[in-house]
Amino acid sequence: MRHTDSLSGVSIAVIEQTCNFDDKKAVRALVDGALGDPATTRIVIRGGSDNPDAFAAAVLARLMIAERLDVEVAYIAPAATPATRRYGLPHGEAAERPARTGNARAVPLIRDDAATVLLGRARQLGEGGAKLHGETYVDNTRLFLGETRGIVIEPLPEAPGVRARLDHPLRRRWATGRAAQTGGSNLVVEREGVLTDRVVKRSTFYRHHIDLLLVLP
Repeated sequence: MRHTDSLSGVSIAVIEQTCNFDDKKAVRALVDGALGDPATTRIVIRGGSDNPDAFAAAVLARLMIAERLDVEVAYIAPAATPATRRYGLPHGEAAERPARTGNARAVPLIRDDAATVLLGRARQLGEGGAKLHGETYVDNTRLFLGETRGIVIEPLPEAPGVRARLDHPLRRRWATGRAAQTGGSNLVVEREGVLTDRVVKRSTFYRHHIDLLLVLP
């Protein structure tokens, strides 16, 4: 669905969550359809009930891969999510009008080496619920060395872009930087609440060289 908002004069294309967030082919078709009209200047992502943060992140990843981060992006989640809390976004019906009339601001876009975008929250964990064996750096600051329950990573709405901490109820001090990198012998990654079962040697979340034009209320 595409229209020009009479209040803001912005040419808007709406992407509805009509597919699974991990269906890359379907997400690509939705994004390509939204970008089919060269007059489009803003995309409104309207998330559904099945992990809307993961769907929105998949749309942003496709925009990044297509080198179309010049387009403004608004995000409407049906309920509060880690991403809406991170960026101070309204949700549900309260988000409809700001998505059309709000102003876009450049915010850091956080990604990983697999061209996956992080919008809400990620964790770096040990395989099978075991403790993570390895080390984590946030820029040049070592966060841990040895073993830990895991690492929590979140994007920041301003520079330097990302923050990380130990996944521990009593040790919640954040370290901030442009990148958070963990290496380990039993490392698995959880993105937007979705755990991958593939063990990797290294996982890095870092600020992309082009910012996201996010519509804020």
